[in-house]
Amino acid sequence: MRNFIITVDGKRYEVGVEEVGAAASAPVPAAPAAKPAAPAPAPAGGTKVLSPFPGLIKNLLVQSGASVKKDQPILVLEAMKMDNDITAPCDGVVTVLVQKGANVESDAVLAVVG
Repeated sequence: MRNFIITVDGKRYEVGVEEVGAAASAPVPAAPAAKPAAPAPAPAGGTKVLSPFPGLIKNLLVQSGASVKKDQPILVLEAMKMDNDITAPCDGVVTVLVQKGANVESDAVLAVVG
């Protein structure tokens, strides 16, 4: 059994999926749906950091409110079993808008640097 967090129409759900070919066992009840986390408000006038492709937020390298420099890695996005550093587009203070473990789509706003 593998657990995944999925987002459908802005609502987050935690689901358990049985692997194909796994040994037959008693059904496992699905985990209760997680309450959707309220996204942090984006600061006005900042530069958006967009997801270049769909993937999983594997790690947050900075916290909201941290000062970052241009090209500094701010989070790790996993796609197709590869870790990709997402970097700050400019100097400034970062506001992270995603959580570790979240699945994101292409062009999703991951953070804002202002």
